[in-house]
Amino acid sequence: MSFRVTKVKLDEILPLRALFLQENNFQVRYNACHERGWSDSYLIRSVDTAIGYGSVKGKEDLSQRDAIFEFYLLPAWRSRSSEIFRQLIKTSKATFIECQSNSVLITSMLYEFAMKISSDVMLFEDGPVTTLDLPGALFREWHEGDNVFKHNSEPEGSHVLEVDGEVVATGGFLLHYNKPFADLYMEVREDQRRKGYGSYLIQEVRKVCYEAGRIPAARCNITNKASKATLLKGGLKIAGYMLSGEIKG
Repeated sequence: MSFRVTKVKLDEILPLRALFLQENNFQVRYNACHERGWSDSYLIRSVDTAIGYGSVKGKEDLSQRDAIFEFYLLPAWRSRSSEIFRQLIKTSKATFIECQSNSVLITSMLYEFAMKISSDVMLFEDGPVTTLDLPGALFREWHEGDNVFKHNSEPEGSHVLEVDGEVVATGGFLLHYNKPFADLYMEVREDQRRKGYGSYLIQEVRKVCYEAGRIPAARCNITNKASKATLLKGGLKIAGYMLSGEIKG
């Protein structure tokens, strides 16, 4: 039985993508690539029946379309996934695969079709309820006029941690991921690090995130031991890794 892989408008893959999101119940890092027009969509058909889709974005340059980053097939067709994925590569002319290790189908394709596989980002999902306590620390919303320290890596955020009248950390969450997930972030003033402020802030931001109807998630560079420790202590747990590989010639 032959398969057809055709480049289509985003709307044509959305019913299948809804199934993908329901099955893969986690934060999708590159979710915004679809709605922001940073990806190409490919519909996979058997005869006239839509059985799956693939999505391709730019690996380094947003103007390029060289990395397959989503791949979904209806369960009845997954025994043919290698054959179908090979056709997706041929049609899209992609030269890379980028995926989350917790997305099992495309990860299996990565290890079959790619080489030079590497990872630079660790993914986190919500974990156990924590009861960290910092006497004298006040977690509150950011107020106009707050004297906030210069940030080096993250935005100032919607909430702050105040100690002795000074803002020592800020944080919040981003909402451009697939619902109901949100991406937590924080930054601690450089001279106030290693005091537990970051983990306490993450714990409290998690609560605010749930109150907003969102499920907390996060990510950090795989070599950033301090951020990893902070997120784990604040109640998140490792969910997977971002993987990247070059498609074999």
